[in-house]
Amino acid sequence: MNIELLIVSNLLYTEDYCRKAIPFIEEEYFVDNNCRIIFQEIEKYINTYNRLATKEVLFIELENRTDLTDEGFGDIRNCVDNISYEESNLQWLFDTTEKWCQERAIYLALMASIKIADGQDKDRDKGAIPHILSEALGVSFDAHIGHDYISDSDARYDSYHEVEAKIPFDLEFFNKITKGGVPNKTLNVALAGTGVGKSLFMCHCAAASLLQGKNVLYITLEMAEEKIAERIDANLLNVNIQDLTSLPKVMFDNKINNLSKKTEGSLIIKEYPTTAAHSGHFRALINELALKKSFRPDILFIDYLNICASSRYKQGGTVNSYSYIKSVAEELRGLAVETKIPIFSATQTTRSGYGSTDVDITDTSESFGLPATADLMFALISTEELEGMNQIMVKQLKNRYNDVNLNKRFCVGIDRAKMRLYDVEQSAQNNIVDAGHGSDEEQINLVKTFNTGKLSKLNF
Repeated sequence: MNIELLIVSNLLYTEDYCRKAIPFIEEEYFVDNNCRIIFQEIEKYINTYNRLATKEVLFIELENRTDLTDEGFGDIRNCVDNISYEESNLQWLFDTTEKWCQERAIYLALMASIKIADGQDKDRDKGAIPHILSEALGVSFDAHIGHDYISDSDARYDSYHEVEAKIPFDLEFFNKITKGGVPNKTLNVALAGTGVGKSLFMCHCAAASLLQGKNVLYITLEMAEEKIAERIDANLLNVNIQDLTSLPKVMFDNKINNLSKKTEGSLIIKEYPTTAAHSGHFRALINELALKKSFRPDILFIDYLNICASSRYKQGGTVNSYSYIKSVAEELRGLAVETKIPIFSATQTTRSGYGSTDVDITDTSESFGLPATADLMFALISTEELEGMNQIMVKQLKNRYNDVNLNKRFCVGIDRAKMRLYDVEQSAQNNIVDAGHGSDEEQINLVKTFNTGKLSKLNF
C-alpha cells in the first residue's frame, strides 16, 4: 500500500488520526488522481456531518459527481474497493503523514516559484517566491490542541501574574494607553498627513529605545539613511538640526562618545528604494545582521507602511489598493510575530483627513484593512494653534492593549528643531483626555489652556 492510499484508508477507519491529520492535508498534495478525489469526498463529508465517512458514503457521493467519466468512475470505485484497514502505530502514521505533507508542499512551492520566475504567473512577481517557500517550509502538524479551560486553570492563573515583556515609551500618556509600553509580536501604526510628524515620531521613539539599551533597527523607504541619522543626531545630541553642519568635529565626537557610554544598545539604519522592499527583504536583513554583526533587533521601525511592497502581489497589478495595503500590514504583523519583536510603522491620511482637526479611523489612506490588522493605531493631529504652542494632539483609533476610550485624546510637546517629543504639563490635560469628546473647536480650546512643560535637557 502506497503512502497516499494509506492516508485515505486511515481517514476512513482511524478517527484519532483523521481528526488530527485532516486539517493539514491539502488535496493538491495527492499525485494519484483517484486518491485526490476520494480525499475530496472524505473531507467534504467530515466538514458537513462531523463524523467519519464510510465506503458506502463514498460510493453514493462519487455516483453524484458530474465530472467523472464512466471509465474514471470505475477506476475510483475499484480504488475504494481495494481500501482496507491495517492497524498501524499511530505516532508513526502521524510522523509519516507530516513528512509527506512537508515534501509535497515544498515540491509544489518550488514548481510555483519556477512558474513565477518564468513569468507565467500574471498575479505574482518574484518577490512572492520567499513567502511561498517560507510557507511550505513551515508546514507541520501543530502539537498544541488548545487550552483546556478546567485542566489548564493553574497555568492560566500563573499567566495572570507574569510580567509581560514590553518596550516602554519616554512619554507619559503613551505609557498610560499601552499599560507601560508595546509588547512583542505587535504592529503599531501612526496615522498622519504629510509633514505632520510621522517620521519625527518614529525617529524619536527609535532614539528613546536606544537610550533604554535596546537594539533598534530602522528601515527607511522614503528618506536616505543619512537623513534619518541626522534627525536622530539632533534628538540624541541635543543640537538643532540646522546647526549640525556647523558643529566642530571634536564636539561631535565627544557627544557621540558620551552617548555610547549611556547605552548598551545599537542602532542600525537601512535604506531601501520606495516600493522595492517587502517583509521578505526585512526578514533577510534581520538574518544577515544576526550572522554578520551578531545584531538582533529588540524593536523595528519601518518608515513607512504605504510605500512597502507586498510579497504576495505585484505593485500596480490587478489587485486593488485595499487588498494590497492589507497584505502589507498582515505581512509586517506576521514578521513581528515571527521575530518576536514590536514593529512601528506609519500611514498617510486620506485627502479629507489631511486638514482635519479630528482625524478618524476612516481617514486611513488606501485601505481600511490596515486598522483591522494593527494592534495599536493612533492619529497625529497638527493645527496652527497647536503648532503655535509647540504641541501635537494624539488621538487613539484602535488599542488592543487598553480601553481605547480612556485617554482618547492627549497632547505632547514637539520640538521640530531637535526632532524630539516631550511631555507637557498635565494640569489641564485631564479635561480632554478623560472626556474624549466634544466638538473640534471645544477640543482646540481645551488644548489652548495647556501649559507647555519645559523640555528636559540631555547632557551629552
